Order: sequence, then C-alpha cells, then structure tokens
Amino acid sequence: MKIESLRRLRGPNVYLSRPAVVARLLLGDLTGRETSDVTGFTERLLRALPGLTEHHCAAGSPGGFVSRLRNGTYFGHVTEHVCIELSQLIGRDVSFGRTVAAGEPGVYDVIVECPVDESPESRVPGELLGAAIDLVLEVHGGAGPTARTLGTRLAGLAALAEREATGPSTRSIIAAARRRGIPVERFDDLSLVRLGWGTRRRLAWAAMTDRTSGLGVDIAGDKHVTRRLLGEAGVPVAPGGAARDEAEAVALLGELGGPVVVKPRTGNHGKHVALNLGTAAEVARAFAEAGGDVVVEQQLEGRDYRVLVVSGEVVAAAERIAAHVVGDGRCTVTELVEKANADPRRGVGHSRALTRMTLDETAERILRGQGHGPASVPAAEEVVWLRANANLSTGGTSRDVTDQVHPDVTRLCQRVAALVGLDVAGIDLRLPDIAAPVPPIGAPDRAASGVIEVNAVPGLRMHLAPVHGRARDVGDAIVRAMFAGGSDGRIPTVAVTGTNGKTTVTRITAHLLTGNGTRVGVTSSDGVVIDGRTVHLSDATGPRSAQMVLGDPQVEVAVLETARGGLLRRGLGYDWSDVGVITNITADHLGQDGLDSIEDVAHVKALVAERVRDGGTLVLNADDPWVRSLADRPRVRADRKRLVWFGLDAGNPVVTEHLARGATAYVLHDGWLVQATGPRRTPLVRLAEVPGAYGGAALHVAANTLAAIAAARALGARPETLVDRLSEFDPSLDNPGRGTLFRLGEVSIYLDYAHNPAALAATLRTLHRLWGAERCVAAMTLPGDRRDDLLAASAQILADGVTRAVLYEDSDPRGREPGEVSALVEREMRARRPKLDAIRADGFQDAVRHAVKLAVPGDVVLVIYEKWAPIRAFLGELGAVPSGGAPVAAGPKLPLSPASGAMSPIARSLTSSRRH
Repeated sequence: MKIESLRRLRGPNVYLSRPAVVARLLLGDLTGRETSDVTGFTERLLRALPGLTEHHCAAGSPGGFVSRLRNGTYFGHVTEHVCIELSQLIGRDVSFGRTVAAGEPGVYDVIVECPVDESPESRVPGELLGAAIDLVLEVHGGAGPTARTLGTRLAGLAALAEREATGPSTRSIIAAARRRGIPVERFDDLSLVRLGWGTRRRLAWAAMTDRTSGLGVDIAGDKHVTRRLLGEAGVPVAPGGAARDEAEAVALLGELGGPVVVKPRTGNHGKHVALNLGTAAEVARAFAEAGGDVVVEQQLEGRDYRVLVVSGEVVAAAERIAAHVVGDGRCTVTELVEKANADPRRGVGHSRALTRMTLDETAERILRGQGHGPASVPAAEEVVWLRANANLSTGGTSRDVTDQVHPDVTRLCQRVAALVGLDVAGIDLRLPDIAAPVPPIGAPDRAASGVIEVNAVPGLRMHLAPVHGRARDVGDAIVRAMFAGGSDGRIPTVAVTGTNGKTTVTRITAHLLTGNGTRVGVTSSDGVVIDGRTVHLSDATGPRSAQMVLGDPQVEVAVLETARGGLLRRGLGYDWSDVGVITNITADHLGQDGLDSIEDVAHVKALVAERVRDGGTLVLNADDPWVRSLADRPRVRADRKRLVWFGLDAGNPVVTEHLARGATAYVLHDGWLVQATGPRRTPLVRLAEVPGAYGGAALHVAANTLAAIAAARALGARPETLVDRLSEFDPSLDNPGRGTLFRLGEVSIYLDYAHNPAALAATLRTLHRLWGAERCVAAMTLPGDRRDDLLAASAQILADGVTRAVLYEDSDPRGREPGEVSALVEREMRARRPKLDAIRADGFQDAVRHAVKLAVPGDVVLVIYEKWAPIRAFLGELGAVPSGGAPVAAGPKLPLSPASGAMSPIARSLTSSRRH
C-alpha cells in the first residue's frame, strides 16, 4: 500500500468548506481484502490507537468505525481514520475524512481535512498519511507498533507541525480577523499573512503591519539611537552610551557607576543582555559575549513592565518576571526546571505561550551568585533565579497589569510610540510601580526609572496568555486598527461557472463594471487581467489565479471565472462571493476527475452557488433544467440569498412565478433584453444591437449578456450605465475567439472555441441563421481528453451542421494516440452522413487552408481552434481581416431553431442547453 500522489484543496471544495488534502492511494496486495479477512486486526489496531473507538464514521455516533472494522471495511478507509487519529494525537484538530473509489480496483482517493491556517506547502499531511500507512501495514502484519515506537513517531510529527505553525502573535491576529469575517491567506510556512482583498488588503507579519514605519523599525532596532532620541525629547531613559570596544565599555562603567547593563546595540529577545554588572571584568566579559558594539547603561530600579501601544492607544500591559523555579526542599534545580518545562504551555522558541527554560552557562553563573548550582536542592518556597533579564524568550513569565496602568504612564507610552514612529510598539519600562505616576526628569524625589527599550515587532504572548491575571485579546486590537470602522476587508466579488459561456460572461461582466474608472481584476481561461492589462497568460480559472486577483491592492472589484478543473483539483480560491453566476450545465468532461454523469457535473458547479454569501445574489439560467435544480439544493441555501433568474424564454413558468412574487429576472422579451421586476419591465438593449449576437442570430450570446447584466446589476451598476458600457463592448477585442468573424476575399471565417456537443449545436444554429446549412464548411478539432461518446455526439452534430469538413488534431493529444481523435470523429460523421465531404489535415494551418479551398464565395468556414494566439496570427498571414459583423454573402435565413436535420438520440441528450 502506498501513496501515488498528493494534492491540496486550499479552499472550500466539493467535500467540505475547509482545506483538505487528497491522497491517491494504491492498495497493492491489500486490493479486495477487508479488515474482517485478517484475524485479530481490529483488536491490534485498537490497542495501538484506542481513540479510534470514539470515531463515528457513517453511523453518526461513537463506535461507528469500530463496527465497520469488525464487519469488514477496505484498508483505504482504515488509513483515513488512522490519519485523523494521529492528527488528533499531535494536537492537530481535524475531524473530517472520506475515502472514495478512484475508478480502478485497489485505487482510492483518501480525503482528509487540514487546519484552515496550515501552510498550503505543509509537509505534515503527507507525513501523517505515510505514518498511517506504516501503522496499518504493521498491524496487518500481525504485530503493530510498540508504544515507544509510536510515541517517537508522534513526537517527530508534532515537532514538524509546531515548526510549520504560526506563532501565538500571528495566530491571535488571524483569529481576530476570522471572527470579523476578514479573509486570511498565509504565505508558505511564514508568519506573513494577507488580510482582506484588493484595495482593502492589508499585510501583517507577526505584530508588524504594512503601515509600520521602516524608519521606526530601524530606530527601535538601534538601542543607542532610541535612547538618545527619547532622552532629547525629555523622556526618562537610562543614562549610558555606545561602546565599540572593550575599553569604551569599561570607561562607561566608570562614568556611570555600577550596577550597569550591557546589551547588544541591535539585539533582541534578551540575548546576551547582562545585568547587575559592577566590575570592569564583568563588563569586559559581557562585552565579549555580546560580540562587540554594545550599549552600556545604568541599571534602573524597579520592576520590569511591557506596555503595548497600538495606533496610539495602550491596549495591554504586563509585568515581566525573569525565569525562575521555586524550591520544594526535595528536588534539585535541574529537576525543578524539568518539571516546569513539562508545562504544555512551554515550547521551544516562540511557538507556544511560554518558552522552555534552559540551564546554560548564563543560568549557571546566576545560580552561583545565589549560592546554587544545577544539583542544588533549594529550600521549600525558595525562589531561585535562572535569568536576570525578564524576557519571555529566555523562559520568563508575565502578570497582566493592564487595569493598573496609571494615566501618566499611559501618556508616556503613547508619546514614546509617536516619537519613534511606530503603529505597534512594545514599550519596556523599569518602574517602582506602574500604578504610580512617573516623576519628570529633574524632580528631587525621582527614582532611577524610565523607558529601557522600544520594540518594533513586539511579541504578544505575555498579553495573550499571562501566567497570572486576565488574558488580553491584543490580536483583535491590531486588527481593529488595521480595519477601521468595522470593515471586513472584502471587495465586491463575482464568481462565474457553468459548462459553456463562462469566459464570455466573465468578460462582459468585467467590462460592464469598469465604468467610472473602477479597477477590475479578472480571471478567465485566457489569463489574469488587472485594470485592463493582462499580467498572466494561462488557463487562469483555478484558485491560484483567483488569489492573484484578490491579493492585488489595485483591484476594486473581482470577476472570477471558476472552472471544473480548478474546483476539483485545488478547491475554490476564495471563501465567499457576493454574486455567483451559473450559465448552464451540460455534458462535458465526463470520465475525468471522477465525473461520470451530468449530475456529477452539477454537484461540482453547485459549489459556486453554495459559496455565495448570505444576502448575496445567485444568478441562475432559468432555461437550463440542471441549473434550475441547484436552487432546491439544501447546501445552496437559496432562501438566504437574492435569487435572480435569466433566460431567453420570458414565458418560462420558473420566471413567471418568480416575477409574481415581486422578484427580478433578466429575459428576452419582444426583441429586447429586459430587466423584469414584478410587473415592471425595463428595456435595456435591443437584441439586434447586442454586441457579438450578429443581429440576434447568436441567441446564446444574448443569454450570456443577460447573465452578465444580472451580475453587474447585483453589484449596484445602474441600468443606463450598463447600456452605455455594453455599446462600447467590442467582441473582436474584448471577447476574442468567441464567435469572432473574419473575411478572406469572399469567404467568411468564423472562429469559436466550441468543444462539446451543446456548444457546437449553439454555434451551428448561429451559422445556419446567418448563412444557411448548405453554406457551412468546418475546420475543426476536438480535445482528446473527452470521452468517446462525447466526441461521437459532437461529430454527429457537426455532420448535421456542415456540408464539408476538414479534421485536424490538437497539438496536445491529451492522452490519445496521434490521429485517434480525428479518426473517431470522421468515422462518426460518415456514419451519420455517408456523403459528407470530409478530409483530414496535418495541423490547424493545413486544415484552414483546405477548408478555405473547399469554400466558394458566400460560404462560411467554421474554425474550431485549440489556442487563440496561433490561429489569430495565421489568419493574419493569410490576409484575413476582422469583419464588422455582417456575413460576406448571407444565405437564406432560417427560423430561430436548432440546426436542420434530426439529431441522433445521444446528440439530442447532450445538447439540451441552448447556451455556449
């Protein structure tokens, strides 16, 4: 048994609303075998992982999985549950799993939930699945892991998960953002997070924000500069100076008198800070340990405090207490440290609320000063210090004192943050009591106290989880400062999906929304466009492209084409949209990614409808039965959304009943595209004037336009603005390759991306209305990754729709043998229409040349292409020029009905949608 592949679903997906990992699992020798076939398997597995007894499985109650084990279940299913249990044992809180057959015997997809903020590049899911497989195989082999072996494996997995996890500071900011509905995206395994979308996007790295002054960070990072800047502004600071060599450091001791503090000029986390130094030898040693370039300061009296200032407001304060242990009269110092470090709140570095204490050379020196060593046994209740400085990063603890801060201290800290120029600042002070005022410099009774440091990226742990006192939600304070006025950080977002018409609807919607200087970000099958400029050329209909748009600070509105492949293979690139558009659902991509029926396709497309926020707008095609069915799905929750129908049939009962309730639809009525609300009808544009509809012959374009208008109106676009913007839409420039017309002499060339039965039928109906069936020639290809029955249905439709055909192969055969697709299509076309003039060509250039030769003046050549740029360039080489929209020589007009000739039953079943 082994993992063949692993992929991450980074957003909401067809399985659940949270991230997940999908492992393609090959059972190997365990294919066809069940747990009940292996004597003692269930008992051995439960001894190794007793927590499995609580797993519900399909039974919906504890013990359900054990019943499945005893009655017999496949080992892929067992691996899923073992992986979830191992996740729980390392503190990785996930509960969802599913195992589904992947089409071949012994091949399964194991889907397991991932923590929402786990890095998309995390190694943890793969390591957990590997550990689960190893454990299942060991148990199957008759032994099972020992407790020690399993414990070691789990410890390694836990350490990996902790290394990759965000720290407490970042975690608190993420949690606060999510509570406010702000989208969060983490970058790799860093603590860098993006909060919000587009123009409302903000960045945070731990407690540093994108508004944190770089100059302020540099000032705070230089302790000598900070001290001088504050001192010259009248802030009480410790007297001292900078020393670049040992002699200067010792000289400062002489000037200041002991005790003094020696610390690196640019250090952090309390590293190499030495306190209570009174002799030249001590200062010299501290200078050497700090690596030179130090600050020597008079040691101030009082307690250590940290005050957190966010956007000019004091939001938390804590007393910091140096690392120490308390004797019990029995245990050595070493044993006391081990007991303290067993506290689950303590970890390595900054990953947990507290840091583990260490008995290093510094600790032993401080112990000697108290008459102790690691092997000493302190008396009961005796406090034994391990550090002189009170940093949490060296094992210290904290006590919340926020409610005790004197107003004078508050004003002092606010002033310090402003002087340094920081939006988030941790002010370290030494004061006799934070509840008392700070006497001004020069006051006769003033104690040696004041500000000792300013931290530009302060740790938040001491406020989030103090050992004593109330926890403070300082992450929320930072988020409130970043998103003033209660903003959720979102921009208006439209998601478009469906079988056909997605790209066209996306492009028209984006065009309608770009009026008045609005900067729109767009993803489509042709690439990513930001404010009218293409920034990335690719099939950009997946989550990474969506994140590219949503993460761009220029974007004010996002329009995201969302295709089946991205949904299934990577999940959605967003959590919620304001508007979801479903164009149609017909047979395409069957046999791929586990899709075997139109019902399967509908299930995938429904995800876009499900992820329209409550109160958002769901735009559905009333003419499509599968799209209509989405409104009744419980997970879509249509009753919580504004439902808007669009369609070409104004008399559709779905539309009329909808309007009778006073709701809104966008329909074709009396030759106009109309907004209908209750009994009111607002004409928007004549069908004959719809760009790309060729005077109304291309009815699928009218339907696409209705969908786009509905989406734009849902975001508040005014009708008059939409009409003006629509009149400016140039399909040859703004929607190239979708029904684009060229002229080559007296022959018209019509380019389209139709590549499934429904799309081809809609395209051919358009050509028949404009030229007539006898005038149609085709130069066409079909993608090799479509199932044979879909290719056959497409071929039959083409046979009914053209009189001459030239067939060629895609440059990418998509798993087929060379010539296989064109041979299949030719065979089906000839079976459908034996006298059809059909030939095969070598590539699209040869095919177009042959098709043009087969055409006579007044004919139209339908070119179905693989990639737009090469075919467009080739037509230019041939001398073809873009047409203004009228045919070269129109043949007899046909009624607005499907292509002439009766379709075969399979073709009819696969072309039920009128959309393309």
